Amino acid sequence: MNATLQELIATEEPILTDGGMGTMLLSLGLPRGVEPELWNVERPEEIRRIHRDYIEAGAQIILTNSFGGNRQRLSFHGLEDRAVELNIAAADLARAEAEAAETPVVVAGSMGPTGAVMAPLGDLTFEEAKFAFVEQAGALVDGGVDVLWIETMSDLEEVRAAIDGCRQVEPDFPIVVTMTFDTHGHTVMGVSPQAAAKALSGFNLMALGGNCGNGPDEIEAAIEKMNSVVTDVVLVAKSNAGAPRIEGDRQVYDATPEIMAEHALRVQRLGARIVGACCGSTPEHIRAMGRALQRDRSAS
Repeated sequence: MNATLQELIATEEPILTDGGMGTMLLSLGLPRGVEPELWNVERPEEIRRIHRDYIEAGAQIILTNSFGGNRQRLSFHGLEDRAVELNIAAADLARAEAEAAETPVVVAGSMGPTGAVMAPLGDLTFEEAKFAFVEQAGALVDGGVDVLWIETMSDLEEVRAAIDGCRQVEPDFPIVVTMTFDTHGHTVMGVSPQAAAKALSGFNLMALGGNCGNGPDEIEAAIEKMNSVVTDVVLVAKSNAGAPRIEGDRQVYDATPEIMAEHALRVQRLGARIVGACCGSTPEHIRAMGRALQRDRSAS
């Protein structure tokens, strides 16, 4: 069943997103080093299955399998000329599952960072970054997403390039932006949650917040700080399932569904309206988080 983010926000209730896409792809056999977006065309049923599992777990927003789908990032694998194809396919697959769902589901077009450092510290110019985001946003919109979801950002200049790119495609299209505060409470480029919230609140976004990082405590601290400096803004919290650690050749995350359920309650009380999870999480984490939020609403 189709829905818009505006409609979900208007209910004034907590909104539940999906969880990790990469985690699920690895569990289904995606080889390390293979670009996840390739499965949009090579193994589309697996992508649809992941979306379906998250919807059945209660997710009201699902993110497309397009996090690394901009041409700059795809160029690391020699796939830059397939950017449009892979992003349209990502949107098509998520849209199909949203339409088949019995509950309202919003399709968010995931747009991650370029993976390159912006000038003057790096070689990527603003116009090059913007072009990559224009291309990706256009393909996601053509594929049928409801909102463009810029995530895991560290550099406000790259965020500006992404927003400008989205608005070149469709000036009034809904946009959400989340940043990752994984370096002593700041982004790797030194942006604090307060500075991010103040800057992002000037872009007329549907929502803003934090994602990924080193686990629930970090995201909760970021949301609390964001909420202290902005008002009348919808905040998003999508934490990793704990801090990642390496065991053998695998990344392991320690936060159980029960831990993430408690996190959902805490981060909502700190100001987040849109709550979900990121790396290391599964539909079981999302189901537990949704049930906790539902029980909390019923008790209040």
